Amino acid sequence: MEWSSNSATKAYLDTLQLCNNHKRQYGTWRIQNPGSNEFLSALAAGMKAKLIVEVTSCVSLTTLALAAAARPTGGRVVCILPESILNDSQQVINNSGLKDQVEFRTEDPSKLLPFYENIDFFLVDCKDNENYARLLNLVDVNLTRSIVVAKNMVGGDGDKKGIRWCLRGKDEKLEVRSLKHPLGNGMEVTRISKSDNTNNMRFGVKGDYSKKRRKSSWIAKFDEESGEEHIYRVPQVDWFWS
Repeated sequence: MEWSSNSATKAYLDTLQLCNNHKRQYGTWRIQNPGSNEFLSALAAGMKAKLIVEVTSCVSLTTLALAAAARPTGGRVVCILPESILNDSQQVINNSGLKDQVEFRTEDPSKLLPFYENIDFFLVDCKDNENYARLLNLVDVNLTRSIVVAKNMVGGDGDKKGIRWCLRGKDEKLEVRSLKHPLGNGMEVTRISKSDNTNNMRFGVKGDYSKKRRKSSWIAKFDEESGEEHIYRVPQVDWFWS
């Protein structure tokens, strides 16, 4: 599965525009530095993820970002969420024109996840989710190459453990590269792939994203509504995939 820089850049800019449009519409728009939503969208699109699964407990622009990533790759997003926020989440997606990319499910995620196999990109929101570790154990990822993201890792009763701990003890020969990302309330991004090493599971590259990232690229984009040209700094995330 080769990395697509074009898909990553397109998803990044699309997500940036979609999030800004959402903030304008709901009266909370202001110029902001790109954050975690744009990063996740670029990562999912760049790896050309076909099956993206998100478990969340609140209405989130992350769903919008993942849907934007699925559009250029021909993928789909399965968003598992409480029924109480279904209508609000559907409205956000419908207003963005991305409803064809998203399937909403309101069942218990621990019962639903086993029905999805070979997930390319999995994201779980650890906030207000005491069962996040169990969900990480249940997820069936694509072992050829996949990405698992646990966000909101900091807070509550302390820093939470990510998927690295859930994978320990499994029989598969895997290579796991994991980094803690400073965006939001803490985010762990983990790449899982088959290992060519004859030894058992290898755990590599653990540390601070900010210390390991490469230089960013700069993209100019014309805003038809305001008539202004904006220049954005797009972070390079392909190094994590290679």
